[in-house]
Amino acid sequence: MSLTDQTDHLVAPHTFRSRHTLQPRVLFATPEMADFVKTGGLGEVAASLPRALRRHYDVRILIPGYRQVVEQFDHIPVVAQLAGKAGVPPCELGLVELGDGLQVYVILNADLYQRDGTPYGNAQGDFGDNDVRFARLSLAAAEIACGIDPAWSADLLHLNDWQAALAPAYLAWSGLRVPSILTVHNLAYQGVFPRESLGHLGVPEDAFQMDGVEFYGQMSFLKAGLYYASHVTTVSETYAREITTPEAGCGLDGLLRTRAAQGRLAGILNGIDESWDPSTDAHLAARFEIDDWKGKRANAETVRRQFGLAVSRGPLFAIVSRLVHQKGIDLSISAAESIVAEGGQLVVIGQGEGRFEGALRDLARRNPASIGVHVGFEEQEARRMFAGSDFLLMPSRFEPCGLAQMYAQRFGSLPIVHRTGGLADTVEDGVTGFTFGEASPRGFSLAIRRAFDTFGQKKRLNAMRRHAMSRNFGWNEAALNYSALYARAFGNMSGLRMRAA
Repeated sequence: MSLTDQTDHLVAPHTFRSRHTLQPRVLFATPEMADFVKTGGLGEVAASLPRALRRHYDVRILIPGYRQVVEQFDHIPVVAQLAGKAGVPPCELGLVELGDGLQVYVILNADLYQRDGTPYGNAQGDFGDNDVRFARLSLAAAEIACGIDPAWSADLLHLNDWQAALAPAYLAWSGLRVPSILTVHNLAYQGVFPRESLGHLGVPEDAFQMDGVEFYGQMSFLKAGLYYASHVTTVSETYAREITTPEAGCGLDGLLRTRAAQGRLAGILNGIDESWDPSTDAHLAARFEIDDWKGKRANAETVRRQFGLAVSRGPLFAIVSRLVHQKGIDLSISAAESIVAEGGQLVVIGQGEGRFEGALRDLARRNPASIGVHVGFEEQEARRMFAGSDFLLMPSRFEPCGLAQMYAQRFGSLPIVHRTGGLADTVEDGVTGFTFGEASPRGFSLAIRRAFDTFGQKKRLNAMRRHAMSRNFGWNEAALNYSALYARAFGNMSGLRMRAA
């Protein structure tokens, strides 16, 4: 069964099945997955959360067939042909199995996906046909829910960010009710395209309204998902509250307040995988456990050598981040030389806006013994930075969840964070890190001053490290929370399809 230009509605092809004989089936649709390609936290989530959910559900992934995906396999078996719709081209649907048994659907269309660059663009900017590329992802998710693969179809769609957010809309426009969860990893990225996109994406004209896909005269993929999905989640409880306000709602706060009032908006904190353990991490210069501060110092020495810094007994601060305005990189830059003046050192890894990359390189040139900067990203180096640093700078202006502050705590590096979103939910001020309420140079500098004071009190410093390293940020709790939400979504859909055993 497919959504074609000639088909105005979908028909659920399966009969009811007994839930006690087969696990409910969940399709996790994502534009990236760390097993293949990642640009940020979503890739990590897509690699970890579905695996945690497999205890409770029959979970499969859906991802576009980027070059980074296709080249990992000698052969990708094709399980279905997906017809086109309007200007969304046809493609093949492949299915592969990863080493741990997780099954992944791959959308095979070389023209759309096998390109140089990130999943979203290259050095020249975003790809000009991203509306079509990710409408194809959404459409494929809807088709899998409708049984395009005769061997498996989804009881529930778990959709991630704007790139998959049209799926519940395609289903709704076709008259088929399949429960869906849309997880918003960052509300600032909305997939906004000109109204003219409606025709070649197969979007009905009557959907271009406030109660639909219209967003200030344009079409928004994310708004479509927020409106048509059964439930909306985001990646921390605080961020779920923040996005219902004009200040953080990115123009969608009214719709999100409505969803919250309906009980259809929830915050579920992300986790981190078990590899973030300093006692077992093979990437580190020296493994260590709580109270093994000698091992932590060995990593600090390695980091200093790698960045060409002088030997020092002062605190080592780290930035592991995309170098963009959202992350408050300008605040970190403004604080850098005062950190050096106080006897601290700073190491930075990341890439992003050219102005920030240039400013950081300039700081390193002026302070070669105290500031080291690597523009780019390499995970082994990042892990050593978490293990070797005393403090992590993370003054994000907003942060839906954030993972770096969780990694840092597990490795005994105390985060210094703006009290927002997931940072507020994961860093306990004065216990596992330092928080500040005003995203300004003054607010940040006061928190850094507290960190210096703590560094001078070894008993207090080590107590905070113990608390931080003892935090459990695993995926089990998130998986249980999503399972409860899935059960609620199933319960709310009286027409839920169950298959005969």
